[in-house]
Amino acid sequence: MSDKTDNYNNGSGDFIDLLERSGYSWPKAIAGLTSIDKAALTQGTTVLAFHFKGGAIVAGDRRATAGNSIMYDRCDKVIAIDDYSLMAIAGVPATAFEMARILAHNFEYYRRSQLQPLSTEGKIRALSKLLKDNMGLAMQGVGAVSPIFASYDKKEAKPYIYFYDILGAQFEIQTHTATGSGSPVIRGILEYEDLWGDQRLAERDFKQAAKLAIRLLQTAGQFDSATGQARPEDNIYPVIASITDQGYRFMPEDELAVLFQESTKRK
Repeated sequence: MSDKTDNYNNGSGDFIDLLERSGYSWPKAIAGLTSIDKAALTQGTTVLAFHFKGGAIVAGDRRATAGNSIMYDRCDKVIAIDDYSLMAIAGVPATAFEMARILAHNFEYYRRSQLQPLSTEGKIRALSKLLKDNMGLAMQGVGAVSPIFASYDKKEAKPYIYFYDILGAQFEIQTHTATGSGSPVIRGILEYEDLWGDQRLAERDFKQAAKLAIRLLQTAGQFDSATGQARPEDNIYPVIASITDQGYRFMPEDELAVLFQESTKRK
């Protein structure tokens, strides 16, 4: 059997390692690059996640910007990685989408080769490794990604939310988190709601959680030009997804339209 064939059949279950042994090279720092026009880079913000009763909600606005230019208003920043995992992206979409694709293949490759799903800890570490490998581009300002990862652990029967910095450090979130340019406003409101709202965040049902997510993103858009507000006249709404013991679910557009009207109606 050839060495190349051995590379494909070592049974490690690690798709990222397989890519490297097959010649794939994760982008490294660009030699000689000392500065770059940030206005030429597309950026995606803002995303959030918090625990609700029975699961976790992950949401994001739809705007992608480059400097002070709006590049796209239908960017999907919440991505399904497997049946029980979601990744929300803030930062450079080109890098973030590549990470999401590699993670999705990695999880499925492990499931098929090892005949069992990858553990929650393994999933969390896989994203951390990709971020660490991306350190060179992140430090140069051309490929920084600050994601949120949510996964439901069926063995433990509980959801997990993790926040990552651009260098790959991971932090388990017990209540709520947000990242991206609109996140300071959102984090403050979430903390207030959890401490002094009518209910703790983890005690709210999904509809209550989704309404809050819509209001948070609309509010962030009032203070941050890179955060896009919903535009019902153009059928543009935030991306809202949940992760529970039933797996992930994205709210369809017709449900979002109704919920948006309920959420933004003045009392």
